[in-house]
Amino acid sequence: MAAPGPGEYFSVGSQVSCLTCLGQRLQGEVVAFDYQSKMLTLKCPSSSGKPNLSDVVLINLAYVSNVDIINDRTETPPPLASLNVNKLAIRARAEKEDKLSQAYAISAGVSVEGQQLFQTIHKTIKDCKWQEKNIIVMDDVVIAPPYQVDNCKGKEGGSALSHVRKIVEKHFKDVETQKVMQRSQAQQTQKESALSS
Repeated sequence: MAAPGPGEYFSVGSQVSCLTCLGQRLQGEVVAFDYQSKMLTLKCPSSSGKPNLSDVVLINLAYVSNVDIINDRTETPPPLASLNVNKLAIRARAEKEDKLSQAYAISAGVSVEGQQLFQTIHKTIKDCKWQEKNIIVMDDVVIAPPYQVDNCKGKEGGSALSHVRKIVEKHFKDVETQKVMQRSQAQQTQKESALSS
């Protein structure tokens, strides 16, 4: 394959704007570009609006109708920050374990409510695992189906049991609040559609 010609590559650090085939305009700083696969990586302003964060977007240039270079960077980009490979490996292992845990719960026939509760607890307490259909928290608390506060068993008076019960109670209050909000939004939408008819 021949070397890329002028205008066929993007320098790291350049500011570009492109229009996707879906009509979406993306603008940001070039983080990486692979000529052979025609993949462009842009760092764009955060969609959350937080100034200290950025979105990183991968763009397949085969699905882009127009690319404009706003500010071409000609000087050598700064060196890349070093990566902590051990930290990344630990994080990858933890993510893999989480996904295997989710797969186990599904294959064991755990209800959707049980899976959601497990995820809620796991966000706060990492020492959380499945034992058949029971949720085991910190090897001290067992939550059996149907996963309500009354189904939390452990050393009575223990701080772990009390803490887990509070998490379970809050989880189900939040779920109920979401259901009420969804019903009211659905009713509001029905009223608006009835009025517009």
